[in-house]
Amino acid sequence: MTVKTLSTQTDRKDHRPEPERDLLVLERQAEPVTKKPPLYSVILLNDDYTPMEFVVKVLEIFFAMHRDQATQIMLAVHTTGSAPCGVFTRDIAETKSVQINQYAQDNQHPLVSEIEAIDDED
Repeated sequence: MTVKTLSTQTDRKDHRPEPERDLLVLERQAEPVTKKPPLYSVILLNDDYTPMEFVVKVLEIFFAMHRDQATQIMLAVHTTGSAPCGVFTRDIAETKSVQINQYAQDNQHPLVSEIEAIDDED
């Protein structure tokens, strides 16, 4: 809140000027408008060489998935060519994608992940 001092001078009914006086006015500052950050999906891409078990392991490590859920996503990647693994803010999605790509490379697998912006419907 801010305080402003206003000086006023009014005429009385008998047309004599009133002495100047100060009024205090309290103004409420507008609440800052915040909006949610844009979201990105981490997508795993299928290849013909990375073992399915390795993909399951990646999903368990980097997305904290249970084995059943990781297996379902691995099968979706295998059958459709790609599948989303998680939705995050841009920095987190980029970090996860880089970590997955580096982990796959360190283990001599061609598995690749990428991020994709999610359309905001609001």
